[in-house]
Amino acid sequence: MRTALRRVGLLACLVSPPVFAGDRYIDARLHPDPTSGWERFGSIERALVASFDDVCGDTFCEGEYYNLQPMRLRCAVERASGRVAGCTWTFVGSNTTVLGDGRIEVDLRSYACTLPVAAGTPLESLLQALESVPPRDAIDVPLPGTTTSVYDGLTGCL
Repeated sequence: MRTALRRVGLLACLVSPPVFAGDRYIDARLHPDPTSGWERFGSIERALVASFDDVCGDTFCEGEYYNLQPMRLRCAVERASGRVAGCTWTFVGSNTTVLGDGRIEVDLRSYACTLPVAAGTPLESLLQALESVPPRDAIDVPLPGTTTSVYDGLTGCL
């Protein structure tokens, strides 16, 4: 168990920006502390990726950028209160075309989608809502204090 906790702590250190005592907002992965926050938020992100993969082929991935890939979900949390200031989920996609002269034209796109999280939502409430369903359904759960889901937020972005 100690080795696993050390790995999580090391991983959090390598991929998260440094946190300073005066920072008002921190990454949700670091709340309430890096060890428990990293594991719990990572689990939610994996569930949302699985949900996205399930719906992508029939929705977001039917267009020009059929190979959309989720990259990273980040939420800013007020350190003292644990309330979410906002969440952004990033995606990338590409489209390639073979030209008549043998060259390949590549069109790369990135997207930064703001999730429809209600102002002042406690991180705990957001996590509980997304944990309350099977992972493959996480994208469709109404977010606390709203009637909208992560899917709704992505529809306006992707």
